Amino acid sequence: MSLLSVLLQAAADLTPYAKFGAAIGAGISVLGAALGIGNIGARALESIARQPEATGDIRTNMIVAAALIEGVAFFAIVVCLLILFI
Repeated sequence: MSLLSVLLQAAADLTPYAKFGAAIGAGISVLGAALGIGNIGARALESIARQPEATGDIRTNMIVAAALIEGVAFFAIVVCLLILFI
């Protein structure tokens, strides 16, 4: 038996674990993004309550930060789905 056939058989045996890991990874990335965006919203509201004159700047920074977090979470979900279906 060649080394390649042994490695392919090992990879085939671990496929269910890889799919489970990909599903867990997608769930964790969504949970992390939700917590991050929620935290940004809470801190922005606190900042606006303390300094109402800076509402525009705070809102702009909040939207940029939320978009960056959402982009990273979307990338993580895509990677997990690629692992799941490929």
